[in-house]
Amino acid sequence: MQQKQIRIFDTTLRDGEQVPGCKLNEKEKIIIAKNLELLGVDIIEAGFPISSPGDFKSVKEISKNISNTIICCLTRAKKKDIEIAAQALKYAKRPRIHTGIGTSESHIKNKFKSTEEKILNIAYESVKYAKKFVEDIEFYAEDAGRTDNLFLAKVCEKVIKAGATVINLPDTTGYCLPEEYGKKIKFLLENVPNIDHVTLSTHCHDDFGLATANSIEGIKQGARQVECTINGIGERAGNTPLEEIVMILKKKKELNCFTNINTKMLYPISNLVSQYTGMVVPQNKAIIGNNAFSHSSGIHQDGMIKNSETYEIINPKEVGYNNSENNSSIVLTARSGRSALIYRYKKLGYALKTKKIDTIYPIFLEYADKKKEISDEDLKEIINSI
Repeated sequence: MQQKQIRIFDTTLRDGEQVPGCKLNEKEKIIIAKNLELLGVDIIEAGFPISSPGDFKSVKEISKNISNTIICCLTRAKKKDIEIAAQALKYAKRPRIHTGIGTSESHIKNKFKSTEEKILNIAYESVKYAKKFVEDIEFYAEDAGRTDNLFLAKVCEKVIKAGATVINLPDTTGYCLPEEYGKKIKFLLENVPNIDHVTLSTHCHDDFGLATANSIEGIKQGARQVECTINGIGERAGNTPLEEIVMILKKKKELNCFTNINTKMLYPISNLVSQYTGMVVPQNKAIIGNNAFSHSSGIHQDGMIKNSETYEIINPKEVGYNNSENNSSIVLTARSGRSALIYRYKKLGYALKTKKIDTIYPIFLEYADKKKEISDEDLKEIINSI
């Protein structure tokens, strides 16, 4: 069976930058955008041009500096927003306007003080107007996760008639369970006329810690684009982490999907984005956290030394780690066993026999009980003390 391509839509420079205190300047945005293109993302959402003169200029300059990747920018379903977006995308080789409106009962009644009929009309007219400026139009049904499926189907039908090329189904509040989100996409694919004329996209938030799971379920049910950010940065609890989606699709062959991402760039671009945004990557973050390939348990260390596949489902080199000979880290703590101690001494050039290790090990444990981790200098001090 032929593999299905999943397009990676990166919104680090738009949704990712909405984190309080995370402000990127124009130069930093251009550097990140260039690296995203090298990474292999299919679409870069470069900003929200009408929100500020700085955002407008950044989208414009990014458009000038990117050769192959689609450059997208966000608008509300308003003519002025769309006109400003079109101006910002003037130099883009492959421009896309991303317009839309809230579709849930909560948004319609509380945010817009409107009706379903009026929202349907606004959705249609916004896509039709954007189509006058560029051919590639993505429509977002904000809060699709909490939108009634029958009404959501009507919205999709309308925007397809207006000329949308992509329909984004955001779980804006991170409310859906994977099964709920997947059923929503399945329902649309089975009930919306000409739905095969557009690409369905996921855009999941991590309020319940389910952004990645929801995105994967969306893919399983027929979505062919995933909206995500480097390190999962974004509003509130964040967005779907790009690195997680990409590596799941790469390693889980039964999903029968592929992306254009050069996975060896994941760790370097994670560090770049963290440095520029000031958003520190948690030590235990999947795929790119500093502890992702560290092992301190004696049982785990013994298994790792014998065969790394015992406790690692990803080779660190696949995601760009270059921190040691084999890119995995054997961390010596009070929970480490003799195998790890022998391994680390061997790295230092000491070939120790069992009797010697039996002498050293109790001393090592005394050191380890006093310190969080045992360094190479500690190991030398221990061996010199006997």
